[in-house]
Amino acid sequence: MMVQPTAMHVVRIKSRHTDRQGRERAYESRLLRHTWRDGGTVRNETLANLSKMPDRIVDAVEAALKGQVLVPAGEAAVSIARSLPHGHVAAVHAMAAKLGLPRLLGPACPQRDLALALVISRVVAPASKLSTLTWWADTTLGPDLGIDGAATDDVYAAMDWLQGRQETIEASLARRHLAPAANPARMALFDLSSSWLEGTHCPLGERGHSRDGKKGKIQIEYGLLTDPQGRPVAVRVFEGSTADPAAFTQIVTVVRDKFGLRRMVMVGDRGMITSARIEALRGLDKDYGWITALRGPSIRKLMAGDGPLQLSLFDEQDLAEISSPDFPGERLVACRNPVLADERARKREDMLAATEKLLAPLIARVAAGRVRGADAIGLAVGKVIGKHKMAKHLAVTITDTTLTVERRQDSIDAEAALDGIYIIRTPVPAAGLGAAGVVTAYKNLKYVERDFRHIKSDDLDLRPVFHRLEKRVRGHVLICMLAAYLTWHLRQAWAPLTYTDAEPLIQASPVAPAQRSAAAQAKASAQHDQDGRPYRSFRGLLAHLGTLTRNELRFGGTPATIPVLAEPTSEQRQAFELIAAAIPLTLRK
Repeated sequence: MMVQPTAMHVVRIKSRHTDRQGRERAYESRLLRHTWRDGGTVRNETLANLSKMPDRIVDAVEAALKGQVLVPAGEAAVSIARSLPHGHVAAVHAMAAKLGLPRLLGPACPQRDLALALVISRVVAPASKLSTLTWWADTTLGPDLGIDGAATDDVYAAMDWLQGRQETIEASLARRHLAPAANPARMALFDLSSSWLEGTHCPLGERGHSRDGKKGKIQIEYGLLTDPQGRPVAVRVFEGSTADPAAFTQIVTVVRDKFGLRRMVMVGDRGMITSARIEALRGLDKDYGWITALRGPSIRKLMAGDGPLQLSLFDEQDLAEISSPDFPGERLVACRNPVLADERARKREDMLAATEKLLAPLIARVAAGRVRGADAIGLAVGKVIGKHKMAKHLAVTITDTTLTVERRQDSIDAEAALDGIYIIRTPVPAAGLGAAGVVTAYKNLKYVERDFRHIKSDDLDLRPVFHRLEKRVRGHVLICMLAAYLTWHLRQAWAPLTYTDAEPLIQASPVAPAQRSAAAQAKASAQHDQDGRPYRSFRGLLAHLGTLTRNELRFGGTPATIPVLAEPTSEQRQAFELIAAAIPLTLRK
């Protein structure tokens, strides 16, 4: 267990400086430090810089730390003038600095300070821009970055400044994570999601397929581009009615023309990379490959008769590579996941039973004569039979006085034959990527889905969007993407302190369902580490870091204050060690 600091003392460091005129000046720095022993090593940590305090105050602090009584009993020797949460913003700011995020955003200026603060705030305490403005002054983020007096117009101007630099920022991230040196597979993942808008006047707002299940609201679409590990690199905002293929066409153009990347392999789901998009991609750039999946009708065609896809392929293996003249120059990797097959069979049975339950009262009313006429009966059936999308498996017979519903077993059996089977298509040669690698690359789209969960709800709370102007919506989504970039790295670094699986298992087969490692299961079971400290969620750890405060101490008889950190817990110390940063007294040195 890490030993907590047990001694504080004042250190006086003398230095000399000779200016250009040859004059020599002497300086003395006075630092308040903790000293503790970590195993066989003596470690120091600077808690406060007392150099600007009057000598008598420094002398009083030093004497007090040595145990001398300086004031009569009954008088306050020291009081806390103010205490601000510090640890959470300090940790996220330290990670941002380690990743070079301030430099990535642009040259030093007030707009960059505000933009950086907006990104950090989105990680630590996602809220509306107005709430964030007031929150800055309640933490050390505002005073340390000099933004605690910012107005609403300043924030909006910073958003506009940041959005204007989006292409430059994303191009830098692409060079960092998608270029061949960092990404030898030359692979990128792309997927599309949506979030609803509050209000009705945003030019981007349209009605479309809501992935949030939010009916009756206009929405925006946004596509996220990541590296193979799911690290966010770029984001694009589209009108709310944009289809997946159209978004894919645009991101390919961005990757090729804006980022200057050649010979890339784009990975997207079957709704994203359609046959039409593949033909367009072939005409656009022959150096661009893809990995996607076939739709159900194409799979049925491959299974028909003596087609290349037969269930016997999976007797002793869960994946097999096949070919078909319908897909010239492409490799088809067929997979069967028995766990997925069982789940789909269970879900289909549940949905059929739920649909039959909805129809049962109507059948009884028709039998009792309370509903008559084929038109009236058909209208009533239409209101309920499609709720669970099971109409294709039910045979409905309607007369003026009767209603019968029976299952179409042939339809159910035909669909059941495909349960758990999916086929991945790609033109990437086997020499460059084996069948197992193709499956793994496609299944890595789960990382983009995970990023969407973090962006939309778990961490960053992108939705709903309250901005009306198009550039503000794009700026808001960009801030969330950059915050997701920060969060990705923080989650990786803090895995030992959270329930995150620090060492995921390498599956024997890429088709098999992912499983947590023994260490992750032990975390979930014990809920405490070997030293008795609780494991936390990512947000729980940020909240705990927020209890590390910076306190303004006022000594008796003087109006001056000294900033001093509260004593960190062992978890807070380890959180900073895991990101290779010392706990700073201020965010800016």
